Amino acid sequence: MKRRHFIGAAVASAAALGAPMLRAQGRPRVVVVGGGAGGATVARYLAKDSAGALDVVLVEPNVVYSSCFFSNLTLADLRSPESLEHGYDRLGAFGITLVHDRATGVDRARREVTLGAGGVLAYDKLVLAPGIDFVPGSVTGWSEADDEIFPHAYRGGAQVALLRAQLGAMRPGGTFALVAPPNPYRCPPGPYERVSMVACLLSRINPTAKVLVLDPKPSFSKQALFEDGWARHYPGVVEWIGPDAGGAAVEVRPGVGEIVVAGAVLRVDVANIIPAQKAGAIADAAGLTEGGWVPVEPLALATKADPAVHVLGDAAAQGDMPKSGFSANSQAKVVANAIRAELTGSRAFPPRYANTCWSAIAPGDGVKVGATYSAGEGKIAAGAGFISQAGEAAELRAATYAESFAWYDAISEDIFG
Repeated sequence: MKRRHFIGAAVASAAALGAPMLRAQGRPRVVVVGGGAGGATVARYLAKDSAGALDVVLVEPNVVYSSCFFSNLTLADLRSPESLEHGYDRLGAFGITLVHDRATGVDRARREVTLGAGGVLAYDKLVLAPGIDFVPGSVTGWSEADDEIFPHAYRGGAQVALLRAQLGAMRPGGTFALVAPPNPYRCPPGPYERVSMVACLLSRINPTAKVLVLDPKPSFSKQALFEDGWARHYPGVVEWIGPDAGGAAVEVRPGVGEIVVAGAVLRVDVANIIPAQKAGAIADAAGLTEGGWVPVEPLALATKADPAVHVLGDAAAQGDMPKSGFSANSQAKVVANAIRAELTGSRAFPPRYANTCWSAIAPGDGVKVGATYSAGEGKIAAGAGFISQAGEAAELRAATYAESFAWYDAISEDIFG
């Protein structure tokens, strides 16, 4: 009842905010859609650094954010699901108006966002950080209607918990199959870290089980590191099937627990289907997508179709940065600085971007890849980078693993205050 009352109050305030006197107070309004790593960060930095000069509104349907990054570790019981849950309460202390509703449309000519409950929010600047949606029909035989049978587990929370429960109930010696997505895809939750964590769990509770990876790509990020780790920690458990062996053209049969690979019918006990991805639906509703993603300019991620709208994080076609929580958080700070400078006349700093992606292969065995980035010709361009190496000392891998946990705590505080 409390949650219903809270959402109802938020919707009511959203309707009031949509009235014509929105900008009568003289403060420019920035509406941010999406309260994940990108959206919550840009809202917090806009409000914090403008010291009340901007009216910042964050639109997010969920009252609690469950992070996708680190969600793979809950499959191996290395993190609790509760440790990945974050509320939005502290953002209010920065003067942000929280609207717990879903943005359903954008009228860019009128500069208005339509809400699911019927409210309208006017804006001077709009920031979209909607994450990803799935491309319908990208995996033959599977749709989101099947996600209670063969879950995608690619949004934090209930889907990940469902996959963990299915793994725990697998028959002894059963088969787990993961259908990997084509490029580009959001990471984390990375498919190959997920394979590692599933193998980690099964090695404890179901040691004769098998793990299949059905992949449409001929190679994948950190492949040598993962394959080395699988051989060391889970010998004979993980089998990767690439496009040459049928991984690019699978048919899924959720109703009977089967996957067809190169004409052969495989009986699977648990299947994790990760489809092809595209920008979240609001980006398409706003008329901003090309080829499924939103083209943006590299200096401040303003969309190429409309400079009053910025798109960051997973939904943006920005160039070389991977689609990760770290990337979204990094981009959000650049966007916040640029918008604040434009609307208030404050100093605009040159954009600086960075990303690091950590992956757990086993408890105490972590690897990472990362780089710095700059605004290049027409895109965000990669600069100096680094990557873990096969054969590293166990002490270094343990330090990398611990470093990832420290990063999670630090970025969570940076996002949510």
